[in-house]
Amino acid sequence: MPCAIREAGAGDWPRIWPIVQDVVTEQRTFAYDPAMSEAEAQQRWMLPVPARVVVAVEGDRVLGTANMYANRPGPGSHVASGSLMVSRDARGSGVGRALAVDLIAWARRSGFAAIQFNAVVETNVHAIRLYESLGFVTLGVAPGAFQHPAEGRVGLRIMWLEL
Repeated sequence: MPCAIREAGAGDWPRIWPIVQDVVTEQRTFAYDPAMSEAEAQQRWMLPVPARVVVAVEGDRVLGTANMYANRPGPGSHVASGSLMVSRDARGSGVGRALAVDLIAWARRSGFAAIQFNAVVETNVHAIRLYESLGFVTLGVAPGAFQHPAEGRVGLRIMWLEL
């Protein structure tokens, strides 16, 4: 599925929210409260500059979204991080790869030394394979740190890409 990546604007939120809501209420890949309100989700996802929020689009249809930012302030601000979500009907079609490649390019352009994903759910094998194919390595796993609805307590990986 060909898609374009572009900066997200406030007008995109009504098409981003269903993706965020679906991913969060699935409770399989993000440690976000599934009961969070739309306003809370918008505040958490639509981060202000210097962070960046993008959408993957095909025409007017939003297929996925990502946000990217410094992983930590001050002495940790040279390492980027981010989050990616893909709509259920676009999964497996290359949207996640397009978002991840865009995040990596942004981090390089912005002068970050590395990218760290703080909490990749162990059972999210598609994301892990994608990130590994882009050069990420697993630094460690916090065992049982994520309560999966079907698998019980599973690990959260810390994944790292040196830029």
